[in-house]
Amino acid sequence: MSDTPTEETGGEGIGAAPLDPTATVEDAAISPLTALEEERDKLKDQLLRTAADFDNFRKRSRKDVEQAERRGREAILRELLPVMDNLERALAASVDASDIGAVREGVKMVLRLFEDTANRIELKRLVSVGERFDPNLHDAFQQVESHEHPPGTVVQEYQPGYLLSDKLLRPAMVVVARKPAAEPVESTLDDEAE
Repeated sequence: MSDTPTEETGGEGIGAAPLDPTATVEDAAISPLTALEEERDKLKDQLLRTAADFDNFRKRSRKDVEQAERRGREAILRELLPVMDNLERALAASVDASDIGAVREGVKMVLRLFEDTANRIELKRLVSVGERFDPNLHDAFQQVESHEHPPGTVVQEYQPGYLLSDKLLRPAMVVVARKPAAEPVESTLDDEAE
């Protein structure tokens, strides 16, 4: 065996692969470039798939939220429909009623039905009159001078406020007491000048 290069070994020595006489330096660089391009295309494809999945998830989530809101409204309205039915019956009965007391009693019954329904759906009416004014619960639309009530006390409720569970649904519109204006003191200097 001889250590001289042969045609089979490509002139590079023992066991070397044959060289392609048409290969250039650029061809040797294309192989890693091709690998990088393939990896880039693969990552780009993964990114597009992830973006599409996220978009589908966002649409599905929005649809789920809308359905949950609709189901919630439907449940509350189902609870309130009997109240509306009884109000319509009371109105129809009041047309031919000769006893106004019976109509009043019927309306009171409907109001009790509404209060029972409100309790079931955790709707609570705020107690305002006599309480300290709280801007988180009350909407003051007027102030009145009062000697009977401390300043900042709610003295009248124009429209009740409501909490749904523990969240303010509507603030109460109230009248708040304020300190009476000081009586003007007559000057004794005017009397002395005369």
